[in-house]
Amino acid sequence: MKFLPFFSFAFFIMRMMEDAPTTSSLRRALGLLRIVATSDADGMRLKDIAEAARCSQPTAHRALQDLMAEGFVEQAAGGKRYRLSLDFFVLAAKAGQGSGIRDLARPVLLRLAATLSDTIFLLVRHGYDAVCLDRVEGPFPIRSFTGDIGGRVPLGLGQGSLAILAHLPEAEQEEVIRFNVPRLLDRGFLDEAGLRTALAEARRQGWVNLNTGLIPGMAGVGVPVIDAQGRPVAALSVGTLAERLGPQRLPSVVHILQAEAATLAAGLNPFDVSLRYPSRSLSNVET
Repeated sequence: MKFLPFFSFAFFIMRMMEDAPTTSSLRRALGLLRIVATSDADGMRLKDIAEAARCSQPTAHRALQDLMAEGFVEQAAGGKRYRLSLDFFVLAAKAGQGSGIRDLARPVLLRLAATLSDTIFLLVRHGYDAVCLDRVEGPFPIRSFTGDIGGRVPLGLGQGSLAILAHLPEAEQEEVIRFNVPRLLDRGFLDEAGLRTALAEARRQGWVNLNTGLIPGMAGVGVPVIDAQGRPVAALSVGTLAERLGPQRLPSVVHILQAEAATLAAGLNPFDVSLRYPSRSLSNVET
């Protein structure tokens, strides 16, 4: 993947400022960026962009060509529509929370481990899998589906993984279910009917409590971390001994997890590339 250096954006702005009229050219280009940003994945037609910008189509076309030349805008398949390019999101990520979700979540994990005296996990989606980005050990020896940092499981296996899958958009969820049911069956987990029942329950109550017996003596709770667009970008989960998640303690654990998930979500940078490429956060793990 090509990363767009910051000086490229600075050079683009300087070049726009040299054009006449200076102010209108720069403002028009930035205004077009904002307009294109409102489009969906299919992009926007030139006619619609020009109307929204209140300028002629040739004027909008010239500005879009400059934005494309600098890597901020691209044409969707067929060349009839325009959308923001991946390079634009890379640049936006550099301007935001540079440390990524793993570093942002670290204090959350530490607080949860200290408060609950249990092992805490941070998981993110990676394709059809959930990846453990971080964990903080509690005082009780446990076993988990993901194992250590960097471990992965099919989405739907384990409480954090289920919490993510349950809150995906319906079309994505269906695709993952079709792909992962055979993988889950190979591990002795739920069949499709059982998985769908578990997902419906998880979405209804907003959290997942697992004590399936797949790992004898172990139990867990997972809650999704929902971003500003309503997407599950991660999950926080507790892994502990089964007797520590009885009906009296469970509501308190869920409440504490959900409060910390909301805190983490509020600090997320929507352009954080680690949400799409968790391995980049894992590359910073000290061994």
